[in-house]
Amino acid sequence: MKAILMSEPGAPDVLKFSEIDEPDSPEGNQIKVRIRSAGINPIDTKLRSRGLFYEQALPAVLGCDGAGEVTEASTGASRVKPGDRVWFCHGGLGKDQGNYAEYRLIDENLARPMPSSIDFATAAAGPLVLITAWEALFDRARLQAGQSVLIHAGAGGVGHVAIQLAKIRGARVLTSVSNREKAAFVTDLGADEVILYPECDVAQRVNELTCGKGADVVFDTVGPEVFKASIGCTAHYGQIVTILDPGSDITFKEARNRNLSISFTLMLTPMLRGLPEARAHQGEILDQCAQWIDEGKLHIHVSQRLPLAEAAEAHRMIETGHSKGKIVLLQSIPIQV
Repeated sequence: MKAILMSEPGAPDVLKFSEIDEPDSPEGNQIKVRIRSAGINPIDTKLRSRGLFYEQALPAVLGCDGAGEVTEASTGASRVKPGDRVWFCHGGLGKDQGNYAEYRLIDENLARPMPSSIDFATAAAGPLVLITAWEALFDRARLQAGQSVLIHAGAGGVGHVAIQLAKIRGARVLTSVSNREKAAFVTDLGADEVILYPECDVAQRVNELTCGKGADVVFDTVGPEVFKASIGCTAHYGQIVTILDPGSDITFKEARNRNLSISFTLMLTPMLRGLPEARAHQGEILDQCAQWIDEGKLHIHVSQRLPLAEAAEAHRMIETGHSKGKIVLLQSIPIQV
């Protein structure tokens, strides 16, 4: 089968369009999926450039997110049958095969029925960012209706779905973006206040928009400098959640004086640490998000659809940091709704 193979860490050009063995028939609780589309995430580019989570994992197929059709189900599989359309976030970290390929095996419990109203490409763009945003806002920060939340980089993959989840919860959403085109984009998603960060001090503007109180919840998807700046615009007894390492040179005095709760979220932890209950919860998240997508309450924005063979170009695009929404890879098999 066709796949994108990584044989060494490095620049995007280490990703090679290759021919590898197709997986065997499924066993135990496994199903075999014809992957119609694979989502691209920043973690893919980091693993490509720095190396995988597991030793002696190369050569490897990257890609955590996927969507496709079930072609075979093992005798032990009871939830899923051939012909079902599924979406999932699994593999691509160096242990299990990722989704930059035509076929894969996966435990049936990790593949959830994809929303019926969207195509495979849109579905493949969703799982990692939806689970990340949900766990950050709802599981870590316990966001409530009527609270204010600042979502950094609101036009990005995680940010654009976080805005919508926060609005579904009934929160007031403030978000930061880099330009007016992205400002219009996040406004259409439901953001209440949009901050152009090249034109102002974000923390100062947040405090102005909250009458000096600060945001009840701050969601950092950018990194150390943004995390540090966020402390001064988080409300007393508020919450900061980050998906990144905030670095070691942070002074937490002001965070302590504000009685802030600081949380981390890494949606890959259940996959990396083998936590079945947490994986089950992530499946429930996808099921609820699928319902909201089919009800028209939640939308996933795909900015670029590239052929599988152009995975290296997709990585170059995402590493610019300027994309709106998500980038996906398509198989040569026609994508159908």
